[in-house]
Amino acid sequence: MVKPTVPTPTISRKLMRWLLEEDRQEKERSHDNEEIHRQHPWWQVMCLTGVDYFSTLGYQPGIAALAAGVLSPIATLILVLLTLFGALPIYRYVAAKSPHGEGSIAMLEHLLSWWQGKLFVLCLLGFVATDFIITITLSAADATAHIVENPLAPMWLHNQQIGITLILVALLAVVFLRGFKEAVGIAVFLVGVYLLLNLIVIGVGLYQIVINPSVITNWQTALFARHPNFVVMLGVAVLLFPKLALGLSGFETGVAVMPLVKGQSSDDPYFPRGRVRNTRKLLTTAALIMSFFLITSSFITTVLIPAAEFQTGGKANGRALAYLAHQYIGNAFGTLYDLSTISILWFAGASAMAGLLNIVPRYLPRYGMAPNWVLVTRPLVLVYTIIAFGVTIIFQANVEAQGGAYATGVLVLMSSAAIAVTLSIHYQRTKRRTILFGLITLLFIYTTVVNIIERPEGLRIATFFIVSIIFTSLISRVWRSTELRVERVEIDEIAQSFIAEESQGAIRIIANRLNTGDEQEYFLKEKEVREDNHIPPTDPILFLEILVSDPSEFTNVIRVQGLQVGKYRILRAQATAVPNAIAALLLYIRDQTHKTPHAYFGWPEGNPIQYLLRFILFGEGDIAIVTREVLRRTEKDPERRPAIHVGG
Repeated sequence: MVKPTVPTPTISRKLMRWLLEEDRQEKERSHDNEEIHRQHPWWQVMCLTGVDYFSTLGYQPGIAALAAGVLSPIATLILVLLTLFGALPIYRYVAAKSPHGEGSIAMLEHLLSWWQGKLFVLCLLGFVATDFIITITLSAADATAHIVENPLAPMWLHNQQIGITLILVALLAVVFLRGFKEAVGIAVFLVGVYLLLNLIVIGVGLYQIVINPSVITNWQTALFARHPNFVVMLGVAVLLFPKLALGLSGFETGVAVMPLVKGQSSDDPYFPRGRVRNTRKLLTTAALIMSFFLITSSFITTVLIPAAEFQTGGKANGRALAYLAHQYIGNAFGTLYDLSTISILWFAGASAMAGLLNIVPRYLPRYGMAPNWVLVTRPLVLVYTIIAFGVTIIFQANVEAQGGAYATGVLVLMSSAAIAVTLSIHYQRTKRRTILFGLITLLFIYTTVVNIIERPEGLRIATFFIVSIIFTSLISRVWRSTELRVERVEIDEIAQSFIAEESQGAIRIIANRLNTGDEQEYFLKEKEVREDNHIPPTDPILFLEILVSDPSEFTNVIRVQGLQVGKYRILRAQATAVPNAIAALLLYIRDQTHKTPHAYFGWPEGNPIQYLLRFILFGEGDIAIVTREVLRRTEKDPERRPAIHVGG
């Protein structure tokens, strides 16, 4: 019997090493304070965002026609007005407040502190996941529709929509498993060709309307037959336009790619005004281009395509402009249009996957709410791909069925951006602008609520992501709570002199919870600790006080201040968690003095579970035990570990 030349365990180990492998250059770059990006002119970066934004033309006109029927052009006009006078001003403001690509979520993170801010961000990440995952599956499904409905495609493909969509998603995963790199040049080519072909289709469609004016008459007759009153017609269009909201995608991405936008050579690295100015050009130009295509494509598809063709199984379902390209320009041009649409839709999925891989590590590790494998690309790609497979199968690779979920993710992000901008302006005490942006915020919230009520599947998917993120985040936070959690220790001159004096003999540090801060407090505390631990009265001592700043943060820089109250010397600092900060400071003193410091604590009284929760949520709790555990995990050699004494 022939034995396999490579044992199975070796293959498993190699596979595991490959999955957990990191690009060293990318890893080193992620740890730098300032990321280095190859920058490009704003119009080229606009094309990078455009693979997501402009690619919605592949399915937006068809979804609009299904949702609003003959009212589609009017509802689309309302959508365009909201884009130009709502979304655009909001994201122009966001660009000014986050010139390094932090986006509206980071604005809210800064405006809302403590745990409520962190939980809000985690919920928003659930909607981000919804937006990007559905972008992947919806784009792949629409690319499949263009493949299957092409007249040159073999008939056996017509019942294979789910299989083809899964293959496209899998190919996307293969690209990222091999290592996806920024491809602005490819995006410029794809967007340029796609917009040119769309312009030709729209031009031909408008020409057909001009030479066949009866189609306008037929549309007007159908419109006024259903809505004879113009005011009622407008009201119905307002109620319907939330179903078209997926045409608003792309603004958040436009801000996220700001580090790629070339500014001016004189730009301040902390606030690059040239980059902000060029990003605003990017956002404005993209909004104007998309507004033109949204209005014209909605008009010609509604007027020229029979309503039955938009329905499931119809030739225009999910591919209205492609239908017109084949109908009026010919199958050769139509096939070219299909290939262009398939390419940009597939690349839009790549853009969404890149967004997911960037945004999760940006927040969760800083909160201590990410397992270690979240920082590695390949396992994360596999997780997202499996989720995308599930979403594709659940929605049967149907473009229209996924529209509501996509719109939910887009609208929640835009509503959160509107809230962030309104709060920021309110804090600046500019009443008129606060009212203006407040009205825009209410409009986005209304649109979001209506979309969720009409199509709750988006909220269900987002809820799944939110629950999953919060559950895994809390487990990770508890699991990582005994890490050192300190970036560095900074000590002022007075504190340094105290430590230098103490290092002449045994270094004895008494942990004290600050109350009145007078001599009587330190006298009683010293007396208690000396008696409980039999410290000789001749041995000098230092008091150490850690004040909790924001316990929801995971790491921070500890800045130690030395001060003296009467004859008592005190080291005082602020930190996110008391025991971790004490452990970090003890290790710092050990390394600076080359002596083992001794820290003294008292026993707490009360329920240990309550102390555990207090530590996790408020950074306090059973200080002595947790400090000992943090030291044990950080310093593996017991001989070099600072000593912990508990008395009382």
